Amino acid sequence: MAIKKQFLKSKPVCKVTFTVAAEEAKSVEVVGSFNEWNAEATPLKKLKNGTFKGTVDLDTNNSYEFRYIIDGTYVNEDQADSYAWNDYAGAENAVLNV
Repeated sequence: MAIKKQFLKSKPVCKVTFTVAAEEAKSVEVVGSFNEWNAEATPLKKLKNGTFKGTVDLDTNNSYEFRYIIDGTYVNEDQADSYAWNDYAGAENAVLNV
């Protein structure tokens, strides 16, 4: 798994690209505070090499909690900026600072 951040000079936006290596998976979504935890809002596209990839535009100077859903199972990003406990989920969420 990987996160790539590209800050735009023209406006206060960061293009964040999420990449998940999950060759056997049928679907991968990224959910978080930036899309109201809606799995249908940000599906990642499966590439020919078996990885899933997608880009989201996020406002800068913010922190966002997020997780991946890989075939229905919640998974954290191992390269997250930090982690935050979530009582509702009973688990930690990955945190992205932009």
